[in-house]
Amino acid sequence: MDDSVNPEETGFVVDEITTIIKDVVETTVGNSAFVQSRVNQWTSSIVESSLGHLTKLGKPFKYIVTCIILQKNGAGLHTASSCFWDNATDGSCTVRWENKTMYCIVSVYGLAV
Repeated sequence: MDDSVNPEETGFVVDEITTIIKDVVETTVGNSAFVQSRVNQWTSSIVESSLGHLTKLGKPFKYIVTCIILQKNGAGLHTASSCFWDNATDGSCTVRWENKTMYCIVSVYGLAV
């Protein structure tokens, strides 16, 4: 009997996370035009919905999700992150999504428990 565990079932699978995040952002923002007064609501909704979908996967991770929404107006954005973790079990991915008026950048960090 094979007791080995498939990494796809318990690991941090970037393609799976990316699909979830893109779907959440598309559902939340879609083709909406950038409206400053809605950014707080959009970012909160994206983060909370993403966390909900990620926890439903039932994988042994603690998740950290960040979201940035930036109007397309020629301004630059530079960001960096660094983590001290176990590369064999932990993971991260960043998804960049855009429409005609804005960029949305969502980062997800999965820390094995």
